Amino acid sequence: MSNLLVEIGNTALKAAWSEKMTLGKAFRYQGEKYMEFILSLTHREKPEVMVVSSVTPLSDSEIAVLQGECSRLEVLDSKHKEALISHGLPAYLSYDRAAAILAARYLFRGRGCTIVDFGTTLSVDFTDQEGLYRGGNISLGCRTRFQALSRYSRSLPLVELPEETAEVGLSEVTSIESGVVSGIIFEMEGYLNLHPENIVVFTGGDANYFAKRMKSSIFAICNLVMMGLALMADEYVRKKEN
Repeated sequence: MSNLLVEIGNTALKAAWSEKMTLGKAFRYQGEKYMEFILSLTHREKPEVMVVSSVTPLSDSEIAVLQGECSRLEVLDSKHKEALISHGLPAYLSYDRAAAILAARYLFRGRGCTIVDFGTTLSVDFTDQEGLYRGGNISLGCRTRFQALSRYSRSLPLVELPEETAEVGLSEVTSIESGVVSGIIFEMEGYLNLHPENIVVFTGGDANYFAKRMKSSIFAICNLVMMGLALMADEYVRKKEN
């Protein structure tokens, strides 16, 4: 029986089936009826373990429904911080950040990691070579920066992430494009210089975009969060078997 991994983020729901650490078919949903979408997945196959990570707390009624769809439900939200503590992580972390950290620990055992998640927000987290968490920062994500410029100025247009940017803009649009993209690159170079011995892992929707623009060697792993959720699901299965 497979496990079902669900990440309810700021802008979309992502889901994937997994067998141990092998990820299967992935799904993406944008909309308000996320419970109906999850149930459409479990209607086809009942998972042994369902791990649901959510940026907003699930209601008691939602949890009760999901519990009836699997053998074991693991809820990861601001009301359920036990998993963070059990993995030696601070309770203030969001579970998408936590899952990415756990996956990086697994993939790069014995190496410190700088983990950057390019999503609605841009998060940067650090671990040392023993896998201990050494803190992190949060700022605006790339597309959020474009939206903020348009929303909070009186005249600037809303600009999309360009395929290519110049070092210096020569028009209003290219100035915005270059300002946001170059600003994030300079930001990343500063973070990478803090721990030059670390393995650098980019994840999230814009990971590949920025990885190929960095001078340093980068591992771009877009499904890092799902890998971390798969680890949590597999951990429960192994405990049950023992």
